[in-house]
Amino acid sequence: MKQDIKTQALRRLKIIEGQVRGLQDMVERNTYCIDVITQTSAVKRALSGVEDLLMENHLGTCVVDQIKKGEENKAKAEILTVYRLKRK
Repeated sequence: MKQDIKTQALRRLKIIEGQVRGLQDMVERNTYCIDVITQTSAVKRALSGVEDLLMENHLGTCVVDQIKKGEENKAKAEILTVYRLKRK
């Protein structure tokens, strides 16, 4: 993984960690349900952004390298795995 991608991913994950702690506090304080749900949606979007960042990096580096090495089947299997995970 490229260092800049790693740095971006870690920064985003630390933000998400703070959001999750905030959610815990909201639940402990009996915050209005819709407000909690709004924040859970924000966390899901943030996690999706991390997934997109990592997937773009993987496709642009690892998968390209696999194809160059003649490992097309391995590359195809990984692409399909990621695609299926993203659809869930």
